[in-house]
Amino acid sequence: MTATDGSDLWLRRFHPAPDAPARLVCFPHAGGSATFYHPVSAALKSDSDVTALQYPGRQDRRMEPNVDDIGELADRIAPVVAPLFDRPVVFFGHSMGAVVAFEVARRLQEQGRTPVRLFASGRRAPSTGREENVHQRDDDGIVAEMKAMSGTDAQVLGDEELLRMVLPAIRSDYRAIETYGPVDTTVDCPITALVGDDDPKTTVPEAQAWRAHTTAAFDIQVFQGGHFYLSPRAAEVIATVRETLRGAVAVG
Repeated sequence: MTATDGSDLWLRRFHPAPDAPARLVCFPHAGGSATFYHPVSAALKSDSDVTALQYPGRQDRRMEPNVDDIGELADRIAPVVAPLFDRPVVFFGHSMGAVVAFEVARRLQEQGRTPVRLFASGRRAPSTGREENVHQRDDDGIVAEMKAMSGTDAQVLGDEELLRMVLPAIRSDYRAIETYGPVDTTVDCPITALVGDDDPKTTVPEAQAWRAHTTAAFDIQVFQGGHFYLSPRAAEVIATVRETLRGAVAVG
């Protein structure tokens, strides 16, 4: 791909591996950025070409308008990700990223491009619903939510100026995910749901409900921890993804 296709705005490769036999595409959580997946890229660089999405409105894209609708975000991401399907592709999305990955996969399968597997981490199934209004809170309310979820760098939370810079993107992300669904659509790729056993945002039954959203295989893995269980359990999660990547190459 060249810069003219827009991929330079959306895709980040921290450890480029253009000759890798498989690709891993990572979708960040609400308020998150591509750099969240830097450790994943470092750990899996010998197994895949790891690419992380960078949504508008943050870091080097902070001057761009935020996207506060999951469907619009997926519509914009799908054509950028489509050229990556020249080899087996695995999607990994955490929290809001799980839903974005699901919607991108739905759009791409209409073009005959299907991921080998979709990892839906820390997010209840699209068919489940909750009344949530974080995006309607004042700034202090949003900051309180971020602290409660422990998913934001403590340095950011302690820097008033930096915090005020990132809040618009965070509010936009919360609006996108809190106004999404419920939907009963499906994808044709296998889904693995990953969830922490003490996640206030996703119960184990809500994660199990992803089973209804695939026409292929489904499994679930429960880890000790809260919404961001995957940070302390990184080694286990990475081992699971590595196994899928190697299996995809073996089958291919």
